[in-house]
Amino acid sequence: MIEIRKPQFSFFFSIVIAVSLVLGASTRIQAGAFSSDINTPSGQEKVAGIDPATEPAFKDYKGVRIGMSADEVAEKLGEPAVKDENEGVFLISDVEMVQVLYDKAGGVSALSITYSAEHTNPPTPLAILGEDVTADADGRIYKLIRYPESGYWVAYSRTDGAAAVVSVTINKM
Repeated sequence: MIEIRKPQFSFFFSIVIAVSLVLGASTRIQAGAFSSDINTPSGQEKVAGIDPATEPAFKDYKGVRIGMSADEVAEKLGEPAVKDENEGVFLISDVEMVQVLYDKAGGVSALSITYSAEHTNPPTPLAILGEDVTADADGRIYKLIRYPESGYWVAYSRTDGAAAVVSVTINKM
């Protein structure tokens, strides 16, 4: 059994709930409730060109990729801490967790990785998106890049302040 100190459990429980709510919208996205031309401020979303050299920098998380089965995910990440037929939440460490969503066919449709403020080395936009992203004045970062040729989009988000939380999402289009 994993022993988690109370303050960290409360933090991760809150994150699990928040991520579940946010990624619950993934069902609406897959059902087409959101159009492909989301209204975002200029510079926060872009579509990668059809040039074959334009490939996503972020293709998988610890070997887990879009389309994998739940059994394949379990081989890579172990058993999830929270699980149902549509998703699994994996507590990788006290400062890192991943939520995996599955489509109706049982394949991975989305991954959302959260790095808590206590994480000493969360990924950078360059590592995830393949490019640097300028932070807002308060330190917030958000950018989404669509990769139509690969069939998914990748988003990078960092909250503001000194105790910033980083989230990385990859979602099937």
